[in-house]
Amino acid sequence: MSSTLLEIELNAILSASKDNIVITDGKGVVLRVSPNCEAVYGREASFLIGKSVRELEQESIFAPSITKRVLVEKKKLQIMQKTPTGRVVMATGLPVFDDNGTIIRVISFSHDLTEIQHLKEDYEELRTRMEVYQTEIQELREKELVPEDFVIKSQAIQMIWQLVERVAKSDASVVFLGESGVGKNVFARALHKGSEHRNGSFIEVNCGAIPETLFESEMFGYEPGSFTGAGKKGKAGLIELANNGTLFLDEVGELPLAVQAKLLKAIQEKTITRIGGVKPKTIDFRLIASTNQNLEHMVKKGQFREDLFYRLNVIPITIPPLRERKEDIATLAAFFLNQLNDKYETNKFFHAATIEGLLEYSWPGNVRELQNIIERLVITAETRTIYPEGLPSYIQGTSDHGHTNWVSSHHEEKGKSLKEALEAVEVRWLKRAYNQYKTTYEMADYLGMNQSTVVRKLKKYKIDAKSH
Repeated sequence: MSSTLLEIELNAILSASKDNIVITDGKGVVLRVSPNCEAVYGREASFLIGKSVRELEQESIFAPSITKRVLVEKKKLQIMQKTPTGRVVMATGLPVFDDNGTIIRVISFSHDLTEIQHLKEDYEELRTRMEVYQTEIQELREKELVPEDFVIKSQAIQMIWQLVERVAKSDASVVFLGESGVGKNVFARALHKGSEHRNGSFIEVNCGAIPETLFESEMFGYEPGSFTGAGKKGKAGLIELANNGTLFLDEVGELPLAVQAKLLKAIQEKTITRIGGVKPKTIDFRLIASTNQNLEHMVKKGQFREDLFYRLNVIPITIPPLRERKEDIATLAAFFLNQLNDKYETNKFFHAATIEGLLEYSWPGNVRELQNIIERLVITAETRTIYPEGLPSYIQGTSDHGHTNWVSSHHEEKGKSLKEALEAVEVRWLKRAYNQYKTTYEMADYLGMNQSTVVRKLKKYKIDAKSH
């Protein structure tokens, strides 16, 4: 084959190759390059031909030079290069030996991996984002456990919530203790939502609302025609409906003694038999109870079965009354106000003295009473601003703790300038925070201020231990 034909074939191969090809002699001087070298290395073929690869490496065109390494190691090698055009290429160098074992040529192939590198970087970025999203999703899932109808702000409620989250993962019986209206049923629903039974039904039984004569049929169900007045198709009881879910016995202290033994048997054996039935049914449910009574005292008085008490009292959780966590009052009031504004399509807001009045009240009905009062205020207030005059008279009066009511302080502000009136309100709020909290950090969280601002204002108004 003539040299001209070989030249044509070689040029055709160089032009057709998708890889960049560089051919050097045995000393590393470039003899030929493929036409796509300019796109890869940023230099035309005429610039590269005749140059030494060592020189081109110094100029960072070949960085590093695969040919240089092949000439040194005398074997096929493969490296990654970063070109002046910002491309990432995988360079493979092949030595060509003569009959005496001397390298006479080095042929290198550079495969452009820029797109693959970008895809890898995109993948790594996507993977990192996915990890962040997974973390956020997990946080959202955990946040979803927080019910929408109560606010976790005070340290006491935060600690209870953390306990509820831990307990939810077990199957242990839980009894919520606390006054009426503190939100025991809300915590019970949250416990169910965080448990392994979350996909099952949450069956709430108001133990004080079911007549003793109907308790057995309501709780255990009945077969068709089992007694006079029984439905023709029979009926599943509330315990049966809780299968694979949660059975919540609200106000369990109201249960008559006569039915406590039957309920205990169902709880212990996790089986029920409908009235008129003969075949027991196995029921799997998580048991939660609540009461505003002291069950231990009821046991001592013979008003509550001791064995049922110990069955329910595996993990007792006491929810403190609202008067013992006053930092929740303003937050809850604002939360309920937003809900009710949406419900009644209003845009009302509290006057500062109204919040002060709410804080002074002892709230015997707890969160439920607070929610009802806020709804009353939203409905009855004639202006957008909810003034303290709209508060019920028993809230406007002196609180159980002997604080001066808002009415007197409200009248004291008459005749003052706006600045003086605002400062008077600010002083009262600061004094309240000072009395309720031990540190300025806790005071700052309560007041919605920076800790440094609280320190400055305490000093400004000379609020310290000596003034209290």
